[in-house]
Amino acid sequence: MPVRRFGGHRSLVKRFETPKLSYGFSKMNVSKSGYRVFSANSSSACTELAKKITERLGVELGKSVVYQEGNAETRVEVKESVRGQDIFIIQTIPRDVNTAIMELLIMAYALKTSCAKNIIGVIPYFPYSKQCKMRKRGSIVCKLLAAMLAKAGLTHIITMDLHQKEIQGFFSFPVDNLRASPFLIQYIQEEIPDYRNAIIVAKSPSSAKRAQSYAERLRLGLAVLHGTAPNLESNATDGLYSPPPTRTSAGHTGLELPCSSRSRAAFPGIELPSLHQISSHQISIVWRNLHPIALGSLCLRFLRNFAFLCLFK
Repeated sequence: MPVRRFGGHRSLVKRFETPKLSYGFSKMNVSKSGYRVFSANSSSACTELAKKITERLGVELGKSVVYQEGNAETRVEVKESVRGQDIFIIQTIPRDVNTAIMELLIMAYALKTSCAKNIIGVIPYFPYSKQCKMRKRGSIVCKLLAAMLAKAGLTHIITMDLHQKEIQGFFSFPVDNLRASPFLIQYIQEEIPDYRNAIIVAKSPSSAKRAQSYAERLRLGLAVLHGTAPNLESNATDGLYSPPPTRTSAGHTGLELPCSSRSRAAFPGIELPSLHQISSHQISIVWRNLHPIALGSLCLRFLRNFAFLCLFK
């Protein structure tokens, strides 16, 4: 009878053992979940935020060194392996915005050359987001920064409350534009006891939509400050407030808007109002109450006053 060389005993089969880590790395340096979190600068705000995030996720903060050399150049050194892992870079924007941008770019490029799988930038405040429109003969700096981040190796960005939602179109990779309004509304409801007597004010018509969302969720009134900006020198040279030149010839080749100095007899049968210059400092306040109970009380007050006028007439 032939002897079975390999029996069914588990003790005879050598189990697969996980290889030990070499090159001086311990088990705590490698994330079991396949992602790492790095801090892009050594400032107190960025370090504190990165530590709170890693404590919440239950992972260690990535080992890296970011410093400035004697000639003010930025140098980044990654102290552990990131091959095939998803990397999150935490970067807060201090007062020195340009230095923070270079730290983010250099760290992203260093992780890219270290064969990281995905590089996600966590930027609570995205710099240069207000320079997203062409003004005079300037440039759209926000689009330039988006191209630089993509070239450095970033594959995703998580930010909060962009100046304009259309900024996401400048990027060639996904952008998560988170909102801070739920936390602000929760703080107002829990920490301000008499917030029902308040009102939400929008400083300009462009911010009225965002202010309306706060007013609807808090069930408060809404006020919008509306006015024209003063005639700046940049706007005047750009042609925003410059009227077309008036003709000095006596005859009229076509239909023209009459000025206040010209006579209306030159246009028989056509009555057009004279043009007056609008004051640049005129400011009006538009009130809009969104609560239905307040709107009903306003209607009742109007009907009562109208009834009194009809009786005493």
